[in-house]
Amino acid sequence: MKAHEMREMTLEELKLHHDSLVDELANLNIKLSIKQLDNPLKVRYIKRDIARAKTILREKELGAKPGEKPGTQTATKEKNGSA
Repeated sequence: MKAHEMREMTLEELKLHHDSLVDELANLNIKLSIKQLDNPLKVRYIKRDIARAKTILREKELGAKPGEKPGTQTATKEKNGSA
């Protein structure tokens, strides 16, 4: 799933999606260990999706805009003296 699709989800939907990705990763790891996984690269893709979901969850918790580093605007405002 693309990042912009995840950003359109609500917080609850994103948490559910993250949980389902973690479950899927566990299943893939089991299949990988018993050599029944057809495409081992799928593990890599799921891990990246989990990281992407965690990043977007954190952005939403902090109220940051996509691509913006959290806390940058507050530090700039404090330097300028406007709070």
